Amino acid sequence: MDVIDPILFIASEIYTLVEKVKANKNRCLRVSQRVRALDDLVRSIKQRALGQTSADVERALKELCITLKSAQVFIAKFTLANWLERVLKSSNHGDKFSSINERLNDAFQVLSGSMQVQQGNMLYQVFELHSREREDEVDRKDDDTELKNLLLEHLKNHEEKAQAMLTEFEALKINVGKIVENMNKPSISDEVIRMIKPVELKYEYPKVAFMTTSTSEVYRGQYHGFQVAIKRYIDPMNTTAREVRSVFDKEVHTMKHFESPNILRMFGICIHDEDGSSPQFLIIMEYCEKGSLRQVLDSSCTLSWTRKACMCLDAAKGLYRLHNTEKKSKVHGCISSSKFLVAKGYTVKLGGFELAKTETSLKKAGENKGIRSLCYAPPQMLNCINHVYNKECEMYSFGIVLWEIATRKKPFEGWSNHDIYQKVCKEKFQEPLPDDCPKPLAHLINSCRAYESFQRPSAGVLMDKLGSVVAQLEGE
Repeated sequence: MDVIDPILFIASEIYTLVEKVKANKNRCLRVSQRVRALDDLVRSIKQRALGQTSADVERALKELCITLKSAQVFIAKFTLANWLERVLKSSNHGDKFSSINERLNDAFQVLSGSMQVQQGNMLYQVFELHSREREDEVDRKDDDTELKNLLLEHLKNHEEKAQAMLTEFEALKINVGKIVENMNKPSISDEVIRMIKPVELKYEYPKVAFMTTSTSEVYRGQYHGFQVAIKRYIDPMNTTAREVRSVFDKEVHTMKHFESPNILRMFGICIHDEDGSSPQFLIIMEYCEKGSLRQVLDSSCTLSWTRKACMCLDAAKGLYRLHNTEKKSKVHGCISSSKFLVAKGYTVKLGGFELAKTETSLKKAGENKGIRSLCYAPPQMLNCINHVYNKECEMYSFGIVLWEIATRKKPFEGWSNHDIYQKVCKEKFQEPLPDDCPKPLAHLINSCRAYESFQRPSAGVLMDKLGSVVAQLEGE
């Protein structure tokens, strides 16, 4: 397997880089430790006789090589003389560490299984879920404390500079203030998905719905200091509060496995007048101030290629979490630009599937069963209506969303269903990207829209490669 030697070489490069990092030392060391555990596994696999490795192992090794390259580029940022400026430009380094560790864990699960590593083994303990999450949280807090002190010290030094540098200093102070403020804010992930009491909700006044559908009204409000969207069902089906509670309790257990900064956060449900004859049902979710991704793309806001690449990466992170959750993976089933929401700072979050069973229990039968747009349908489903919708199909739909981000256009606008079928299914047509689209980004978007399913990348590989594209664009 030609990929093993490059893996071992990149791993050794990472060990050398980690010794030189100037920030996030604990998290970089933790990545290095996990890479070493994988290093041992890879060397054991190399010692096997030729042909003894399965296709899953070979695929895992190829994806591991891509992950390590992405990690190498990322860690290198913290060894350069201008590392502080890079941190200020891209303050979401915590999310990147989480992504790298998730990808390393996924590789370990496949490779350790092939080598029949026992749970008591020291290598296995490096990736044990409970201790891994605890170690990562301790590393994050220690690194953030050190980084906070470094940033504040850097700020103090700039205050002593000459008047000619005052303008630059003011911009720097604003950036530092935002980072420190975000570090001190309570984490949205600390909030448990649960039944919420009516007194815990505060509505924005005047109390006017900012979105209305045939079944619900959505209001803006606050819950435990977080901006939230409160969805109130106008005419819920004939159901009892007890029945809704039962469905919700079962679904919460599943939803906990899909928590991610790039998946729309659900806080829970609230029942008004629970013991009365006509209880009111509310679903409380994270509020995304910029609306849907489609609304942002239709707006007049300016989006640079770096911003667009970051939005693509955010969306890919949400899809990856959905496709590769350790406990239970799934597909969204209805990917489109309207299913992604955009929060402050243009952070993109995947929505449209959370607490789906709870919501269905409140809607009357037959409602909201619109036909899924053929714009997002892969050739395989256009060609056979009975084709099973899977992750490869979803990657094609996601590729159309990435094309929308790159072009800001609506896919196949003005085309009939017959036109889409003829061009996509028969002629293997792809709508073109702008001439100034960065080539690495264009290549990834086209790969996701590949005619053949096996040519489309997995969500994990796509996330790794998009991370490298963003790092390249930010460094230019």
